[in-house]
Amino acid sequence: MARIRANGIELEYDTLGNPDNPAILLIMGFAFQMTRWPAALRHGLADAGFHVIWFDNRDIGLSAEMGGFATYTLSDLASDAAGLLDALGIERAHVVGMSMGGMIAQLMALDHPRKVHKLVAMMTSSGAPDLPAPTQEALAALTAVPMSRTPEAIGDIAVKAQHAIGSAPHLRNSAESIRQNAIEDFHRSDRPFGVIRQFTAIQAQPRWHERLGAISQPTLVLHGAHDPLVRPAAGEDIARRIPGARFKAFPGWGHDLADTMSETLAGEITAFLKG
Repeated sequence: MARIRANGIELEYDTLGNPDNPAILLIMGFAFQMTRWPAALRHGLADAGFHVIWFDNRDIGLSAEMGGFATYTLSDLASDAAGLLDALGIERAHVVGMSMGGMIAQLMALDHPRKVHKLVAMMTSSGAPDLPAPTQEALAALTAVPMSRTPEAIGDIAVKAQHAIGSAPHLRNSAESIRQNAIEDFHRSDRPFGVIRQFTAIQAQPRWHERLGAISQPTLVLHGAHDPLVRPAAGEDIARRIPGARFKAFPGWGHDLADTMSETLAGEITAFLKG
């Protein structure tokens, strides 16, 4: 992993694959660190002939902690992502975003269109106010706070959250794997106030759904038919609003990057980007 200055802040990032190959920028979702991109997915994309780049969004992981009462919006996070490409000397990249990262990817295509070649939005929303709400259980899982900030408490709450919002049992990662990943991330970086600021950024972002018709980049929208947090209708709405966008839902897939989905997602993304 490495650190670079982009859009006026420090971002932690990593790469995989030949730098001479077409670039793919992976943008992570709300509160998750860059470590949550499954290795099988990253390697699948690199083995298919892409230069894969992933990073910690501001306020999470090892990227800059904004601190105090700093405020920002998703558009600022889109500028961070575009700035990372600039700092790496990459003229433009395919952009893949999941959940909040998919919102950032849409805004990157709108606000920095020259940096985006093709767009892949996964388990995410257009931001339209009339979309179906999350289930109560999923919303509670998203906003749950551990009783104490210990590795054990962090691991337990991660398991509960993934069981509430994740894929069906036959696809979902094991409880032990979920717990271990959460504990490893906790030891890498613990930013509870950064999580709050990211949540505020989502709420503060001016709605962008009515702008999506201006996106001219080829777009693929992937969603879990089992997603209780960001309902499939949210992904369908993106595809309706972006000219020529394609939508595909997967039975049993929820709001997670289950390891069992890595090969499928790498194949779908690769076929789209090379098509």
